Amino acid sequence: MSTVNISFNDELLKQIDKVAQEESRSRSELIREAARSYIDRKKRWGQIFKLGAEIAKAKNIVPEDIEKEIASYRRGRKA
Repeated sequence: MSTVNISFNDELLKQIDKVAQEESRSRSELIREAARSYIDRKKRWGQIFKLGAEIAKAKNIVPEDIEKEIASYRRGRKA
């Protein structure tokens, strides 16, 4: 394991410490979990966008098609 120095503004550090205390764990544990969660979420969103791009390519869908569908849906909701 490595040690990393990181800076937080005072308000954010207070919030971190409050949550860590509420959950009976250390500041480091909380920040490690937050980093893992962020990385996992970015990875999952990357997979979602990749799948969307693959489907769009297979069905010859372009961004303009999506915009038209959204506009059509919104028009239908207002009625």
